[in-house]
Amino acid sequence: MTWKEWYNSLEKPSWTPEPSTIGLMWQIIYPIILVTFGFVFVQAIRKKVPWMVALPFGINLVANLIFTPIQFGLRNLPLAALDIVIVWVTIIWMAVAIWRHYKWVAVAQLPYFSWVSIATVLQLSITFWNWGR
Repeated sequence: MTWKEWYNSLEKPSWTPEPSTIGLMWQIIYPIILVTFGFVFVQAIRKKVPWMVALPFGINLVANLIFTPIQFGLRNLPLAALDIVIVWVTIIWMAVAIWRHYKWVAVAQLPYFSWVSIATVLQLSITFWNWGR
């Protein structure tokens, strides 16, 4: 069964966004991530912010990038749920860590945080309803 057939076979909440909506949201969010994360990493390299400030951005980036292979490659719902919780928590950590240095970077994470909040509730629901599949 393809990943798409597998995903479509899972029980999901009635409010699950359409794939086109999910794609559109990431098309909006990824440029924000590119600019803000890039800015933070450059500032860390230039020693304008400590590396500990950049750490949650790095963890978030890795967790974000491995979600799709975990969810659709491994088809491991519990691990994908854990991963998205890490993404969600690190967004909060990022905002707190950068606030003192560059408030605009923290504020720019609001769309990302909002979308990942929805995605986290969705993933936890899917995981709960399909446990053991």
